[in-house]
Amino acid sequence: MIGIILLAASWLALKYEKKNLTVLGFNRPKRRSIEFSAGLIIAGAYASLQFILMSHWSNFNWQLNTDYSLYNALESLRWNINSVLFEELIFRGYLLYKAIQLLGERWGCFLSAIAFGVYHWFSYGVIGSIVPMVYVFLLTGTFGLMLAYAFAKTGSITLPIALHLGWNLVTILVFSNGPIGDQLLLKSTGNVDLIEGYRSLIVSVLIPFSYPLLMLWLLIKNKRVRLSE
Repeated sequence: MIGIILLAASWLALKYEKKNLTVLGFNRPKRRSIEFSAGLIIAGAYASLQFILMSHWSNFNWQLNTDYSLYNALESLRWNINSVLFEELIFRGYLLYKAIQLLGERWGCFLSAIAFGVYHWFSYGVIGSIVPMVYVFLLTGTFGLMLAYAFAKTGSITLPIALHLGWNLVTILVFSNGPIGDQLLLKSTGNVDLIEGYRSLIVSVLIPFSYPLLMLWLLIKNKRVRLSE
């Protein structure tokens, strides 16, 4: 519901400027379908790698949640889509479009990334804890910078939504690592080994940071899209 409200607000703001939602990339359906599919696959593959390595190095298995139903899956899908649309329409929608117009691509994207990182201090509840605040800001800020450049370089909100949704769906809906409780797969019961050393760095730093950094490198290499046109 909130996504529809934000989309309507974006439409009204653009209508006031005598523009329409095509400036946010609601156009060229064939190209946007390709971008959306590619974004989901890339994000899902990276997130899956993180949890597969986590289970391998911690000596546990992922087991199917036998109490999980189609209703649970649809509710989780609805929650994930709503949360992603809310964040994308706030941080990569009309406001980023205007920020790029006023500040240019680089500073507009950095402003969006900073705001995204600070926002997650509150959504993750880490205010007051310095080390978690630094980690969350760096991780979600880098993630937000990737999403901002995905918007700027494609001229569409489609790829940011896919890169964001693919990661969240695998993390939350598939591997039950999120705020909505047990989902499709659960950790097997029994002793779980603590991941230490370089393995811990790979799981908690290398994979989650290399995903947005690799995508940023690929996006920045692409031809610039003039969102101000």
